[in-house]
Amino acid sequence: MAKKVVATLKKEGGVKYTRVVKAVKSPKTGAYIFKEEIMPEDQVKEFLNAK
Repeated sequence: MAKKVVATLKKEGGVKYTRVVKAVKSPKTGAYIFKEEIMPEDQVKEFLNAK
């Protein structure tokens, strides 16, 4: 399935997409949880800076 996702995200003339993985500390257990999203490149900084 990963190949299909990558192939559809690389269309010519389209928006460039990036896969972002962010480690977030769980307030309940203290363990780290990883949030993963695929988003346009211009939204990456907003996602990483959000708390």
